[in-house]
Amino acid sequence: MKKLLDKIRTGLKDQDLGRLAENFVSLSLLQIVNYILPLVTLPYLARVLGVEKFGLVMFASSFVIYFGLITEYGFNLSATREISVFRDDKKKISEIFFSVMIARIILLLISAAILTVMVFSIGKFSADRLLYFYTFGMVIGNVLFPVWFFQGMERMKYITVLNIAAKMIFTILIFVFVRGESDYIYVPIFNSLGYIIAGVISLYTIFADFKLPAVRPTVSGVYGHFSRSSQYFLSRVSVSVYTNSNTFVIGLFLGNSIAGFYSAAEKLFTALWTLYTPLTTALYPYMCKARNLRFYKRIFTYSSLANLAISGLVFIFSGVIVKVLYGDGFQVTVGLLRIFSILSAIIVPAILLGYPLLGAMGQAKYVNYSVIIASVAHLVLLLAVIPIMNVYLVTAISVLTQMVVIIIRLYAVRKFIPLSGEIPLCAE
Repeated sequence: MKKLLDKIRTGLKDQDLGRLAENFVSLSLLQIVNYILPLVTLPYLARVLGVEKFGLVMFASSFVIYFGLITEYGFNLSATREISVFRDDKKKISEIFFSVMIARIILLLISAAILTVMVFSIGKFSADRLLYFYTFGMVIGNVLFPVWFFQGMERMKYITVLNIAAKMIFTILIFVFVRGESDYIYVPIFNSLGYIIAGVISLYTIFADFKLPAVRPTVSGVYGHFSRSSQYFLSRVSVSVYTNSNTFVIGLFLGNSIAGFYSAAEKLFTALWTLYTPLTTALYPYMCKARNLRFYKRIFTYSSLANLAISGLVFIFSGVIVKVLYGDGFQVTVGLLRIFSILSAIIVPAILLGYPLLGAMGQAKYVNYSVIIASVAHLVLLLAVIPIMNVYLVTAISVLTQMVVIIIRLYAVRKFIPLSGEIPLCAE
């Protein structure tokens, strides 16, 4: 370990090392909490609510995530880059902040209108309309929480503290008030409450600590941010097609119980690969400024090997993991988790090849191409298997989809990135 740390230090300037290390530690702490709390709350909810209501709650979350994508509109990437570039110009970052917040509020109002129309006009949703409205509170909280600002300023400790606070609020309230199947409606209420409180505190923190001057956004400025974020938006929507659509499709065609089995495995898979989120989140703004390819190569190699080992262990011990966490009624989840462990072995190196590398060297279009092509392939395959659809087949399709992503990104890396030297350009 000491030799590894020494190698990393030689690839970084002292100031850059300090900031990157602080961000990585902060995000790692957040990810540890993100990893542990679901392992506590999800098994509890699955046992207390039962497969049917658990699946319904997960289905509602997968549906509302689409509105979260609309309100994000790629700003978590485009605005992060702009804040990072202009972080020493307080007036400029203030203009970016207010313009992006106005843009996101506009998208929030549009999303709320769409949700209302769908909930009151489609039977599948109208039967549980309160569930969907309460779940939508998470979207409101995300809009209030400008993650992109803290990422661009490379002050991830704020993200860590506020997110941990939100999740702790949710977890405590769940264990206090959710006692039976009929209490399922409290889950989205408490979850949304945590997000909204964190969002409000984050806004207060920005004005109190960063002291941004008040800047009146212009129509052209807001439109400009929409325009610059459009390519990232398309990329994020495409990613959601093959990461989030499965729960939604399974809930529609196979029912809430099967969606519950699937969600139980998917949430464990998400906890598995998001262990590396602190690394990719801290690495992207750093690579945009430092362009240190040698350092990136070390990170990629060690991370990929560690992920491969963890994925292998999950594959081998899937039965034990599911039994301990969810009990005897989730045998279907065991096979699904094994498929997800294969997917995890692929998805982590694919993510590391994305914005932390290709995006940082000005090849964001290939990151976008990979997910757009993969999402189209995913939708085509899902439509093709509807007559014979089952939950294992849907999960296996995700593995094929992610193979498309990594193949395209490997092609781009081979074509555009030199085997030695520094990355010449930050993503446009």
